Amino acid sequence: MTSACELCAADGGELLYRDAKLRIVLVNDADYPGFCRVIWNAHVREMTDLPAVDRYYLLNTVLQVEAMLREVLRPDKINLASLGNVVPHLHWHVIPRFADDRHFPAPVWATPQREVATAHTRPNLADCLRERLATLHQHP
Repeated sequence: MTSACELCAADGGELLYRDAKLRIVLVNDADYPGFCRVIWNAHVREMTDLPAVDRYYLLNTVLQVEAMLREVLRPDKINLASLGNVVPHLHWHVIPRFADDRHFPAPVWATPQREVATAHTRPNLADCLRERLATLHQHP
């Protein structure tokens, strides 16, 4: 654990799921409902810092989160990103994108294309995602 690392010091969003290796959080961003981060619990910087079995576990989890968000929110696209330039702690962004969101078709970090997006949120979204994630990794 590195005290200067914000992802070592805090969950990094609303906790939806945690196991011994990783956690999944919902990012509080009204413009991007369903924006999740899959965060490796131990402080590592790069995917290649992990043994192959852990890389597979992490990437498989990212793909499971993508599939879950597609099913729950029916976005036009899902963006996957592992940057870490600002926070060099291994984590993946899983971002549902909608054709009318503030930045579409540009990345969420680009200049906005429109003022306000249409709301695509669901009531109790966090509870819905938490319930679906409760069975994560129980099936091959």
